[in-house]
Amino acid sequence: MTLEDCMAVSPERAPDVLEMNEALDRLAEFDERKAKVIELRYFGGLDREEVAAALGLTVATVKRDLRLGEAWLRRFLAGRNDE
Repeated sequence: MTLEDCMAVSPERAPDVLEMNEALDRLAEFDERKAKVIELRYFGGLDREEVAAALGLTVATVKRDLRLGEAWLRRFLAGRNDE
């Protein structure tokens, strides 16, 4: 996620590293592939084509996993900030 994505979750406070790690762990419990795609893209610095090659996926699948995984993370982090 970019800084702008994090700020969209909660304009008052961006999630910290521990919150993001927990969110990715929870996503992995739900869908391990989407969590891996996000990790490689945002934390590994790979582009979509490189992620696809590394995981043996199509670029279209990577794009879809990124979109759905990012939405899941935003929803999870937004719920955490409501506590």
